[in-house]
Amino acid sequence: MARNKVEICGVDTSKLPVLKNDEMRFLFKRMQKGELDAREQLVNGNLRLVLSVIKRFNHRGENMDDLFQVGCIGLMKSIDNFDLSHNVRFSTYAVPMIIGEIRRYLRDNNPIRVSRSLRDIAYKALQIREDLIGKNNAEPSTKQIAEEMELPHEDVVFALDAIQDPVSLFEPIYNDGSDPIFVLDQLRDEKEKATSWVNDLAIREGIQKLNSREKLIINQRFFEGKTQMEVADEIGISQAQVSRLEKTAIQEMNKSVLEKMDEA
Repeated sequence: MARNKVEICGVDTSKLPVLKNDEMRFLFKRMQKGELDAREQLVNGNLRLVLSVIKRFNHRGENMDDLFQVGCIGLMKSIDNFDLSHNVRFSTYAVPMIIGEIRRYLRDNNPIRVSRSLRDIAYKALQIREDLIGKNNAEPSTKQIAEEMELPHEDVVFALDAIQDPVSLFEPIYNDGSDPIFVLDQLRDEKEKATSWVNDLAIREGIQKLNSREKLIINQRFFEGKTQMEVADEIGISQAQVSRLEKTAIQEMNKSVLEKMDEA
């Protein structure tokens, strides 16, 4: 049975080799003796690891060839800095470094501008984070990073927050195979109430056609400004169920509005 051929940066991913742990250790020992072909084998043998990482960034709409190349830079840095004496799997060490390299690339190409001083603090903090991961094989806290930098904890947190990638309100955060739940569904709206929306769409009559549970959900979501999670907790069902019932109710109300317009 033929395997699907997927090319990225001209590489046929179906033919990428996979190294076993003992093979990796053997190649690292050879590389540390100065054998350059061992380093090349380590790179080629871990390209699938880069592919698995860049899949996390599919939703961003970035060019996957570009992300793959950046991820390969992170992979090579991981190979050059990996210490066999730590006795951990290479992938455990490499994945955070590959992700960090890709995130740096995305931040540098981010249309939202952040002051140079904040960026410098943030990049230094990220570098120290990677150093601490390599040293301790554990994710450091921002407090530990701040102590290493000899800066106030608040300054480091603020700098790291400033360079975070913006998230679309329509980015899916959960999908059970049917209707996805978006970031927008998690937000509480304290200002924009449903009064003007109801008046504009004339759906009060449509609400009357809903069943009791749908009415309750619509009331709490659009009149009381509650999130789907808050509604789910209150009525004792899952957030995915709230999302489906909400969409069904809105479809019914919109149908009622259209029928009303046709009558007019």
